Amino acid sequence: MRTKSLLPQRNSGRRRRLGYTAAAAAMVGVLTLTACGSNSSSDDSGGSPSGGGANGTVGVILPETATSARWETFDKPMLQEALRAEGFAADVQNAQGDVQKFSTHADGMIAKGVKVLIIASINSEVGGAVAAKAKRAGIPTIDYDRLNLGGSSDYYVSFDNVKVGELQGQSLADALKAKQGAEVIEIEGAPTDNNATLFYEGQQKVLKPLYDSGALKLVRSQPIDGWDNQKGGTTFEQILTGNQGRVDGVVAANDGLAGAVITVLKKNGLNGKVPVTGQDATADGLKAVLRGDQYMTVFKPIRDEAQAAAKLAVALAKGDTAAADALAQGVSQDPKGKRDVKSILLQPQTIIRADVKKVTETGYVKAADICSGDTASACTELGIG
Repeated sequence: MRTKSLLPQRNSGRRRRLGYTAAAAAMVGVLTLTACGSNSSSDDSGGSPSGGGANGTVGVILPETATSARWETFDKPMLQEALRAEGFAADVQNAQGDVQKFSTHADGMIAKGVKVLIIASINSEVGGAVAAKAKRAGIPTIDYDRLNLGGSSDYYVSFDNVKVGELQGQSLADALKAKQGAEVIEIEGAPTDNNATLFYEGQQKVLKPLYDSGALKLVRSQPIDGWDNQKGGTTFEQILTGNQGRVDGVVAANDGLAGAVITVLKKNGLNGKVPVTGQDATADGLKAVLRGDQYMTVFKPIRDEAQAAAKLAVALAKGDTAAADALAQGVSQDPKGKRDVKSILLQPQTIIRADVKKVTETGYVKAADICSGDTASACTELGIG
């Protein structure tokens, strides 16, 4: 019998439409691809505004570094670079997972009179509170990467996160298509992260009909608080043990959780035999794909996201809502706030073993970072180097 997911109740009718149209693409320009970050941490938490601020300063608040280094390693410098090219400084701060610090950073930026505030929030509550405070001060806000449910930001920039989940679900379905009744365990992201809910929604668009038909069997679906990799591994091991050590496929919501799952599979002699999904195209995730321990990952070019957010912020800073609307021609639904949010939603990409070279060719992950030791021969085979 299918075990009901413990993720928050999902509205299957909710759909987020792709908003990165040709008009938006023309304004964002041709972008050099890079990808979503690794699951190692960084101690860099932001600092003083970057140079090039003749037109003023745009404030950026990032959420944390504990579970993903993407924010400091990629988003921060890419946002600074894109805003500087437009004549704006970027005051980028990282809340390090602390909601009080998030609010304090926002208060400081609002007091200094930033032109626009870009917020990648820890959760919708703090993100919504910050957006409301900025709005009272006459400062436009952009929800970045994560939509704040019940918030008030007029614009949102992210990837099509339902599509991310669809890519994960379809990849697992493809890997298990020859095994009728294959048993699947789902290790999902934080229930407080709207993106995790959207990943799940996309996965279920593909997988639920297969569960319902008996083509696949869902053992259990479990969200992991805080995207905690250690907790994800422990939870997976408990589910696996409770199912008498049987599993044929695993939906892991990102590469960090996938790595934790793979560690447990190795203990049980199952790594390389059980397809595992992932997301972020991290160096560790790509190495696992090359080894055959992980079946796929999802590549999300962060430079595209950062540059789109910067273009949108510049338009708002100049009071040019027509230009902002031309960029954000898509719509994301906020069911809590019962509103539609103008959006730019970029396209993610499936990366299986044969596609790893596509990521290294962008320069996001260097071949040297993934082509040593037990992956060297795979890199030679695939022409990575």
